[in-house]
Amino acid sequence: MKKNALLVLMFILIIFSGCTGGGNVTDTTLKPESGETAGTTVDEKSQPSARVSDANKIFSWELFKALNAEESKQETFISPFSVSAVLMMAYNGAEGSTREAMAKAMHYGGMSVDELNSEYRNLLNRLNNIDEKVKLEIANSIWIRDEFNVKPDFIDVNKNYLFSDVRSLDFTKPDAAFEINRWVSEKTQNRIQSVIDPPIADDVMMYLINAIYFKGEWKNAFDKNNTGEADFYSYDGVTDKVQMMRKTDTFALAELEECSAVALPYGDEKVAMAVILPKKDINKFISNFDGEKWNELVKSFKTVNDLRLEIPKFRMEYGVKELNKALASLGMGEVFSKNADFGGIAEDICMDSVFHKAVVEVNEEGTEAVAATSVIIMTTSLEEPKTFIANRPFVFVIYDTEEGNILFIGKKLYGDR
Repeated sequence: MKKNALLVLMFILIIFSGCTGGGNVTDTTLKPESGETAGTTVDEKSQPSARVSDANKIFSWELFKALNAEESKQETFISPFSVSAVLMMAYNGAEGSTREAMAKAMHYGGMSVDELNSEYRNLLNRLNNIDEKVKLEIANSIWIRDEFNVKPDFIDVNKNYLFSDVRSLDFTKPDAAFEINRWVSEKTQNRIQSVIDPPIADDVMMYLINAIYFKGEWKNAFDKNNTGEADFYSYDGVTDKVQMMRKTDTFALAELEECSAVALPYGDEKVAMAVILPKKDINKFISNFDGEKWNELVKSFKTVNDLRLEIPKFRMEYGVKELNKALASLGMGEVFSKNADFGGIAEDICMDSVFHKAVVEVNEEGTEAVAATSVIIMTTSLEEPKTFIANRPFVFVIYDTEEGNILFIGKKLYGDR
């Protein structure tokens, strides 16, 4: 039996080039706005696995906020975990003040490189096998210009801990970009087919790439016969139309001062999507949100029977988006400059660009049996059910329910246009 499936495709790309001139990105670290929790920190006394998870949650929201500040009127969709994973590959080659800047931005203070690599290996192993009913594939690769000398330790640690596929390639060949694009296409089930345009520039020495493919079936499917056209009150004041999925069932609901949220589990409930409805302006809500508030929200989920849920079907394509400015705003500007120290990889190289592209699609295929159950629940309830109707801008988060790692964050502002 097919159920509603969420399809997520994403790649993250870091380009390393020779650094002979000044960088074009400066460190413009964002200052916390009024109401923001600037002091969100990782408990250095906790176990490494919890500390890495906590660090990733803090970084997730900081990165999302930085991108949202750039594109407040655009829909956004990113994988913070994917960004963290590919930056961890680069972190293994960073030294001196460059490593310090990356550690500060990613909240790795107090954790050794060995601890970080060990925990990322555990995370990748667990996430790639998280649920038989959820397909989650996370893959890393390193592409090195033929005859460019990279230090063996950098290659070994990324192969052994981050499971990176390492390949040497003649970047001058006409089909070099095709080879890299083919790898990305394979890892995203042919949904993202081109990430690098030929020819490859002469000063590009290496690519670090992370690709994620996610496809999950809801634990409890929606019935497509209950899906119909509805109004969506978009961010720009226009009333759009959407195909609204409807279901009355048992869900986890959180009701806080700033927002309400519902959790929709996939498969065996190891992964879930939280749909968050801010009570006021969505961009102001995002600017004031952080890892601590995310933890509070997740802890506030309570089971509600007969919740009348309405969320739209949607497809979102984001990017190719350059992340340089957002990462610089978090304190990582040095990695893009001539002062970058990636001596653990090779001499005189820096990050040229960090790009990513993402596609998310909520697909729906219900069954008659599920529909009958849904109708029975809706028509036999003796009390007025609680409602959660996502007919206005909302944030959605796909997360690992066991350790809280945030796999994806998105912001939907508009209906079907």
